[in-house]
Amino acid sequence: QVRLVESGGGSVQAGGSLRLSCAASGPHFSLHTVAWFRQAPGKEREVVAQSGLNTFYSDSVKGRFTISRDNLKNTVYLQMNSLNAEDTAVYFCAAGRGTWSRFYEKPETWNYWGQGTQVTVSS
Repeated sequence: QVRLVESGGGSVQAGGSLRLSCAASGPHFSLHTVAWFRQAPGKEREVVAQSGLNTFYSDSVKGRFTISRDNLKNTVYLQMNSLNAEDTAVYFCAAGRGTWSRFYEKPETWNYWGQGTQVTVSS
């Protein structure tokens, strides 16, 4: 069983940056694929970035967001730059069993979830 706890959310002005962290506990975390999702009010949960055998980004964040992981610290990061109001959402960390080479965008694919952290971007 993997437990995920996000942190680093907050309020920022448009054009600013934030770095989210996801601390993981549980066995063999390095053998899991990880991802960041987000969910804005009234919208479905959408994938933002994934890190497994390969790294993927949604078109809406490509070039602005960077996912990284430190397996020694069991932590996943999401560096978010050039934020805009459309990035406002609750951001979730997710983990899946295995090291995946494909981009899995459907939330139901993922095995473990954090509780989420709010990101608010004001214009």
